Amino acid sequence: MSKEAFSENDWRRLLSTLGEDPDRPGLAETPHRVAKAWKHWTSGYDQDPVELLKAFEDGAEAYNELIVVRNIPVYSHCEHHLAPFFGMATVGYLPNGKIVGLSKLTRLVDCFAKRLQVQERLTVQIANTLMEVLEPKAVGVVIKCRHMCMESRGIRTPGEETITSSMLGELQSNLGLRTEFLSLARD
Repeated sequence: MSKEAFSENDWRRLLSTLGEDPDRPGLAETPHRVAKAWKHWTSGYDQDPVELLKAFEDGAEAYNELIVVRNIPVYSHCEHHLAPFFGMATVGYLPNGKIVGLSKLTRLVDCFAKRLQVQERLTVQIANTLMEVLEPKAVGVVIKCRHMCMESRGIRTPGEETITSSMLGELQSNLGLRTEFLSLARD
């Protein structure tokens, strides 16, 4: 995404279009702050998710149980209204000789969340990238979010949560493993 797409002048023009005076004291710095915020909120476009997942084999050769990180914060913006959606992700995998630093799972979620998204695609992107890079026996991703496009406009239903999941590898065919992962993913 071009960094020029969210210039201060664009935000000044938007404020004027809304009927505001972008030079009034309360708004004078707003175009700068908003341009900076959107640069941060869309910084995932500047990251290569594969580069984030430095896999290593040290200590993983004999490990054959699920590795799960829960309560990973998700902050994103829907591509339909640019409205925020936010919640938590759970990411897990069953290693096949390679593991990844636990913080890398959080970084992977953040990388994809900092792009204009739909929650369904976000869930699948995280799972597919883990499967591609680590080549594990299984990958599971569960994301639970509230969507401001539903809460603040349209249907206006505060507090509803959308839950999406992606199960790859043995999590698709092994009911016991799937049940264990979903149990670990629950609050």
